[in-house]
Amino acid sequence: MTTWTSDELNRIAGADELEMAPLRRDGTLRGPVPIWVVRDGDDLYVRSFRGTDGAWWRTARTSHEGHIRSGGVDKRVTFVEVADSQVNDRIDTAYRTKYDRFGGAYVDPMVAARSTTLRLVPQ
Repeated sequence: MTTWTSDELNRIAGADELEMAPLRRDGTLRGPVPIWVVRDGDDLYVRSFRGTDGAWWRTARTSHEGHIRSGGVDKRVTFVEVADSQVNDRIDTAYRTKYDRFGGAYVDPMVAARSTTLRLVPQ
């Protein structure tokens, strides 16, 4: 497994959105969807605004692979499901800190969607 470079982490974490394209069962990439991304240490995380009903999330959870583009970084990634409550507590805080300016109508669903947390691991 590879790791993010410091430059990649800074560029992706500094961007408001990330384009997410999970791999479908037939091996093709789903069309990219703009989503929010947060950083915790040397890791990047995403969640589904629509919770487990999010189509991109269901595809990502099935394949565990895809492609992301953000902040000028273009990478194949592996999606790792996150169930650790301490990590999710930090991700909640990261979403509130980074996206609070958009208001609770957008941030609250992201915090409530803890069960959809995925860590992005570069391939």
